[in-house]
Amino acid sequence: MNDVHDPTGPAALAERDPAPAPLEGLRVLDLATLFAGPLAATMLGDFGADVIKIEHPRRPDPSRGHGPGKDGVGLWWKLLGRNKRNITLDLSTPGGRDVLLRLAEQSDVVIENFRPGTLEKWNLGWDELSAVNPGLVLARVTGFGQFGPYARRPGFGTLAEAMSGFAAITGEPDGPPTLPPFGLADSIAALSTSYAVMAALRGRERTGRGQVIDMAIIEPMLMVLGPQPIWYDQLGYVQPRTGNRSANNAPRNTYRTADGAWLAVSTSAQSVAERVLRLVGHPEFLDEPWFASGAGRAAHADELDAVVGGWIARHDRAEVVAAFEQAEAAVATVNDIRGVMEDEQYEALGSITSVEDEELGTVRMQNVLFRLSGTPGAIKWAGRPHGADTDTVLAQAGLSEQEITALRDGGAL
Repeated sequence: MNDVHDPTGPAALAERDPAPAPLEGLRVLDLATLFAGPLAATMLGDFGADVIKIEHPRRPDPSRGHGPGKDGVGLWWKLLGRNKRNITLDLSTPGGRDVLLRLAEQSDVVIENFRPGTLEKWNLGWDELSAVNPGLVLARVTGFGQFGPYARRPGFGTLAEAMSGFAAITGEPDGPPTLPPFGLADSIAALSTSYAVMAALRGRERTGRGQVIDMAIIEPMLMVLGPQPIWYDQLGYVQPRTGNRSANNAPRNTYRTADGAWLAVSTSAQSVAERVLRLVGHPEFLDEPWFASGAGRAAHADELDAVVGGWIARHDRAEVVAAFEQAEAAVATVNDIRGVMEDEQYEALGSITSVEDEELGTVRMQNVLFRLSGTPGAIKWAGRPHGADTDTVLAQAGLSEQEITALRDGGAL
């Protein structure tokens, strides 16, 4: 769609007078490390929340050192830390505890991912936080939740990807269970946490009181795996590994073109499956009784892959994509990140944007997650240096210069 007519398109948003961001006036304290909790805070910050990232003075968020860096600067952090003000605070010290309570009194949301009982050990649990601010929302993001036999185990997204059933259905039928090479479970948990925070804040509008969010990373991952529990409950059915194929429809696979590109084809809708078979010159399959359902087609995936894959293998990528578009059938290039950065649809949506950074100059990263026509989000800055905003934030919270100096001398900052 041409964004001249789309109120959420980049050109339309650029022409509109700036409007207050939808979460402007909301303050979030991000106490979490690594990915799920901090990414949830990033998503809130993208839509105007004032996010204060609190890191240990001597042990920064490990995400600052994850993956490649440039000139000693971690690049993952530039994404994860965007739109956040950064302060250092040792919550295990009396001074750090007092400062956190002071900040919590002036905030709306706290996001943390310590092992259950850690905040309580520091006398910073729900009882203490809600005492200074009854309207506070405390989001607790852990691998396994706040209770149960696994609650105190170290928990990472990889374990959720394994426990949830994701790894068991991922990979080739004769191969091992396969884990994703990126933080899938953490990212899904981050989306879920940001949603939970907004639900809790809506609840506060009705009741006047905050509440605790117990977010176990293993649960959002289980939810997105769909109907597997009810399939097993009602039928005893256990979904197998099928590689790139689907147990629910066919043809559905990746296919190589004559010029060496890979394309993904999906036929979840019956009408699309029919268009694909007509396109590749095999309309006779449409008369087969089994072709009338996705499950029936999946049972004949070998035959369908042979004709679809054979046709695609005889044509270049551009020819295949053009033919599929003409036939209104579903196809997409299998991009690596180079393809993503050059893809015309991502370019039209503005999915990758440029951000000015004080350390690295201009950096490109994912844009805000969705477009709002009236109160769009924005990236104001990329992730900032460790503790860069400590003095400013604490001064705004009412601490004097002498108090800040004393906290720093005492190791709390």
